[in-house]
Amino acid sequence: MSEIEAIILAGGKGTRLRTVVSDRPKVMAMVNERPFLSRLLDQLKRAQIKSVVLSTGYMAEQIESAIGESYDGISVRYSREAQPLGTAGGLRLALGKTVSEPVLVLNGDSFCAVDLEEFYQYHCAKNARATILLTQVEDTSRFGRVETDDRGSVIKFEEKGGVASPGWINAGVYCLDRNVVEDLPQGEEKSLEREVFPELIGSGLFGFRGGGDFVDIGTPQSYGEAQTFFEPRK
Repeated sequence: MSEIEAIILAGGKGTRLRTVVSDRPKVMAMVNERPFLSRLLDQLKRAQIKSVVLSTGYMAEQIESAIGESYDGISVRYSREAQPLGTAGGLRLALGKTVSEPVLVLNGDSFCAVDLEEFYQYHCAKNARATILLTQVEDTSRFGRVETDDRGSVIKFEEKGGVASPGWINAGVYCLDRNVVEDLPQGEEKSLEREVFPELIGSGLFGFRGGGDFVDIGTPQSYGEAQTFFEPRK
């Protein structure tokens, strides 16, 4: 894992969170007196990741000032969007700061407990082009549902707002071959979740059902829930 580089997608404006967090980028929202981003960096540290690129945009200066060029032994570099590029566009821009094959990608506004080395080994064993970490929740309607076949290949994405029932969701952690990212158009706004992954169905896209406890900070309600989520992991 020490040879794998990670990219954290940290460019979002956090529009839905503005009523409770208005003075900083979403990834710097405080959770138990610590920026949420630090929880993701801690997770990468435990997995022995040595190099991280932060894909930034909105209020990028705050992130760079707070984190700097290293975090607890992890080398940190930055890829700043001049204009909003979405998760896929930001990732395409950030790829130029990395050399590893594959790359590990994390959404900056969610956290999922997982053995990242096991996740990586699964990606390799399946000879996958792209692997999405999946975790099970009681109500998929807020997140959308991901369905896989018995081999683990992703066969369907259901949009948010469907039937409220238990199921597997995208946990915001991805292992991607470089060519998948290199094929993305440069400088264009594009979404991994809504556009890129659905296009990869049937072309080496797998889901790893190895995610554990999950939390995101996309809404005031989920941000409130995050305040107690990390207490057992202190």
